[in-house]
Amino acid sequence: MQKSLVIVESPAKAKTINQYLGQKYIVKSSIGHVRDLLCGKSKNKEKSKKSVNKIKKNILKSDEKNILIQQIGIDPYHNWKAEYYILPGKEKIISELKKIANEVDRIYLATDLDREGEAIAWHLKEVIGGDSSKFRRVVFNEITKRSIEKAFQNTGHINMNRVHAQQARRFMDRIVGYMISPLLWQKISRGLSAGRVQSVAVRIIAERENIIKNFIPEEYWKLNVSLYSKNKKEITMDVTHNHNKIFRPINRKEVDFSIEKIKKSLCIVHNYEKQILYRRAPAPFITSTLQQSASLRLGFSVKKTMFLAQKLYEEGYITYIRTDSNYLSKHAIERVRTYIKNFYGEDYLPQEPNIYSNREHSQEAHEAIRPSDVRIKDITSGKLNADAKKLYMLIWNQCIASQMTSVKYQSITITVLSDTFKLKKNEKIVLFNGWTSILKEEKNIITEFPILNIGSVLRINKIVCNQNFTKPTPRFSEASLVRELEKKGIGRPSTYASITSKIQEKGYAKIKKNKFYAEKMGEILTVRLKKSFNNLIDYNFTARMEQKLDQVAENKIAWKNVLNSFFKDFSQQLEQAKKSPEEGGMEPNIIVLTSIDCPVCSKKMGIKTAITGVFLSCSGYNSEPKARCKKTINLISLRDFDEKEKKDKKHVSLELVNQCHICNMAMDSYFIHQNLKLHICVNNPSCIGYKLEKGIFKSPTYLSKIIKCEKCHDNMTLKTGPFGKFFICINNTCKNTRKILSNGEISDPKLTPIPFPELLCKKSNAWFVLREGISGIFFAANTFPKSRETRSPLVEELVRFKHLLPEKINHLSSAPIIDNKGNKTIVCFNKKTKEHYIASKKEGKFTDWSAIFINKKWCVFNK
Repeated sequence: MQKSLVIVESPAKAKTINQYLGQKYIVKSSIGHVRDLLCGKSKNKEKSKKSVNKIKKNILKSDEKNILIQQIGIDPYHNWKAEYYILPGKEKIISELKKIANEVDRIYLATDLDREGEAIAWHLKEVIGGDSSKFRRVVFNEITKRSIEKAFQNTGHINMNRVHAQQARRFMDRIVGYMISPLLWQKISRGLSAGRVQSVAVRIIAERENIIKNFIPEEYWKLNVSLYSKNKKEITMDVTHNHNKIFRPINRKEVDFSIEKIKKSLCIVHNYEKQILYRRAPAPFITSTLQQSASLRLGFSVKKTMFLAQKLYEEGYITYIRTDSNYLSKHAIERVRTYIKNFYGEDYLPQEPNIYSNREHSQEAHEAIRPSDVRIKDITSGKLNADAKKLYMLIWNQCIASQMTSVKYQSITITVLSDTFKLKKNEKIVLFNGWTSILKEEKNIITEFPILNIGSVLRINKIVCNQNFTKPTPRFSEASLVRELEKKGIGRPSTYASITSKIQEKGYAKIKKNKFYAEKMGEILTVRLKKSFNNLIDYNFTARMEQKLDQVAENKIAWKNVLNSFFKDFSQQLEQAKKSPEEGGMEPNIIVLTSIDCPVCSKKMGIKTAITGVFLSCSGYNSEPKARCKKTINLISLRDFDEKEKKDKKHVSLELVNQCHICNMAMDSYFIHQNLKLHICVNNPSCIGYKLEKGIFKSPTYLSKIIKCEKCHDNMTLKTGPFGKFFICINNTCKNTRKILSNGEISDPKLTPIPFPELLCKKSNAWFVLREGISGIFFAANTFPKSRETRSPLVEELVRFKHLLPEKINHLSSAPIIDNKGNKTIVCFNKKTKEHYIASKKEGKFTDWSAIFINKKWCVFNK
């Protein structure tokens, strides 16, 4: 029997596809990419963080072109010749694929249908080698029997134009990362890097941060008038105009004067308009709108959303997840319309299907994200967790709603005149709920409204005035940042998750209470790149580059021409940036000296910014090695730990407290100790403005405590790292750490791993160790990371080994080992309350039974 080899990217995808293909097919997974651009001299060298940093350091030391080419695997000076190497750990996979490839008559490359998937297919073909006529490209939008059978009936060849588009993006990103980073290390701080798209995202966040810091609130007032109609129906209206100009009083005196005038005047109905309007159903999800909705409705991060969506796709529940097309196939629309007709009725089914146009820069002719089978409303599979099922319902609801009738409502606008003032009221009455029967809206829905005659007089019940202050544009959330990137044409569906993750990992921005805050280094980096590499982080340039890559994929322009044009401009800017500031080069990250004396050597301390944040460093550090002073002083940002104090003072004039005397910009405030605060100009180090404030200040909670290490009982000292401030044991042999939480409290000590050699793993010869993570305690294989087997502890296991448990979790051993129906109980964790509780499972699914430890006893709950 002749057999064929099918290669996909993930094992889960391979397992699902294998269910639909017959015995003639051997389905194997490449587990993602199999090779990458050469990184360093050795082709088999693992790209660890240390080795990459070493490469960047070598580039910094030498200007020779051949050194650069050896280090980054690309030769931009000789027609972009590239050198690839097999990724570490993939040798065995490649060897197996080669062996099977020699034994079959056909090889199907069934990687994902986007450019990244196309590139993986090409790399697989290159490393497997052999007769090229044996290879066929297979693409499908969903992992269903119908879709897969159709795909295998319409096979094709690798689209090299799309591969070249992916290579062009990869080459540009490699050039930017490896050629700018050494310059940033030399001019600003070690450990920095720049990214072609990530740096633009940092700029968006940093510029918003700058607007917020320099924003000065302005006072304004609002007037609401409660009126009674003839039939004693109450109507509350806004005072919108005075003398036909927008009414916006700025002080109480003006408000009181307006109130008195309205009280003495008649309120006469001037206009009463009714209008029938329709609100069309929203389009089905594309990648960005799914990420935004999952963030707003479910509280998921972009990274989590894409992880769960990938699982849903691989299990065959939804279509491909990286798309910017609103298109739905004819087959899908027919199924959705049939479902609506059967379960909601004819009234909810439009006469013709709803068709949605794609965005201006839509990349691919893919479908929108939808359920593979709309008849599956609830997922019962035990392979997917509760969050994945919530995400599926979000996708299912959006898809069904997109093909339903519009919401019909009556819009009523009332205008009332009172002396020189105009009062207005806008209201909507829903006449038919349409698609909102699925996508529920939180707004209050009214069903009736009083009918008023023009010229009728309304009686004043009461007038309410409210003082307000203008607010700056809000900070970006992950969802709104993705929306902003999409609006500007920056990035593509496959890149949004990596963009939001990388800018946090690099320490240029952080998320606090679901909002992005620009770190000081992110702000400095943005200013330097904007000046020296204006094209690199220019919104229009980056968007145009995305369009050029789209044109490469469509075979409209040559990919190497795009690279040559980019590299020519980039090289010129790089050479200019290397020069001294006097010659127009990149401005260095200087230390700004203060009047504060070093407590060790009495030299002046200076304000310094590094990847770890802002701190005071002794100016004696630059002395000869023998006389070098390494003293530093931590600066605690009041933005992070004194928010309550800021709210209390939010209406205090900023120019009196936090305005730079040199450039008139806002100042960042830092806590040094209980008697000293430091205000630093937001333009630091370009501006040397700073101000010391003396007094008696309340210190952050963690500074008022002496922290003892729970392991060796030595003292712990405060340090700052890429992920914020933390305490570390002064004992170098211990190195125990405790992080500082967002509320300023110190995290509880983590549980010391407890070996359970009697409890054996199922997937290997290892045994379990009880560990503690962000989701509470869990069992993990003692051979981690070789074996990654983990699971939740059964209560009966903790009872059995009660003597091993520390006091912190000893109460778990007193929990019920079975529920009221005899099902075994397991330990669970509530992330909101940060407490463990007990639940039970039957056939792999949670039951309605649970128990919580309250007042030193277990309380049982049944839903």
